[in-house]
Amino acid sequence: MRAPEQTTLFTSDAVRIDAGHFPGEGGLCFVLAHGFTCSWRQPRLLRIANVLNLRGGVIGLDFRGHGRSGGRSTVGDREVLDIEAAVAAARRRGYERVVVAGFSMGAAVAVRHAGLYGGIEGVVSVSSPARWYYRGTVPMRRVHWAIERRAGRLAVRLARGTRVAANGWNPVPEAPHEVAGRIAPVPLLIVHGDADAFLPLEHAHQLYDAARDPRELWIEPAFGHAEVAVTRDLIERIADWGAARG
Repeated sequence: MRAPEQTTLFTSDAVRIDAGHFPGEGGLCFVLAHGFTCSWRQPRLLRIANVLNLRGGVIGLDFRGHGRSGGRSTVGDREVLDIEAAVAAARRRGYERVVVAGFSMGAAVAVRHAGLYGGIEGVVSVSSPARWYYRGTVPMRRVHWAIERRAGRLAVRLARGTRVAANGWNPVPEAPHEVAGRIAPVPLLIVHGDADAFLPLEHAHQLYDAARDPRELWIEPAFGHAEVAVTRDLIERIADWGAARG
């Protein structure tokens, strides 16, 4: 396992972002975007980063309100600025190709960033919600409790160190499926498991149907949700997909 270069980024709205750079060769850099309550420093994210690092550089970041980053989590809204700061950091380090790979909330942010900002060579969405306010599964109802209720926000801060903004969205940001059609001509890879307990396959199909070519949809048998369930084989295939872009 390679030791990353720890670094601090600043977003355009002046939020301090904790990040780690895993240097790589070949002109390619993956920006690794984690899910809700996670951190790039966690073993499961480091495992993903080290596999991606076999194909290029990696910049892992803690979204605002997570880990050692400043600010408060807006759960998919202003986090696009966090990814934009990481993409800019990759360019400053001389990477000619940048592929953003996001998981769960990070996947939703990756899709939104690609649709709203562009400026990258590929985007990978793993286990992303296609739309907001989905409460069709028990795990997602728990997520909404953690975000929307004062007691939930306190619980997730004490248990996971995640600080969620209390005021909610105003206005409501564009949902991933509403901006997916703007991503082209940047290639989009949508990955979803048929055993996802949080988000059923309809979310992957809604994203795919809203997007335009070049796009791919991988439905993974027996794959659960995001970072927790991803296998080394799947990470390697995602890395290969990214390495083939540009």
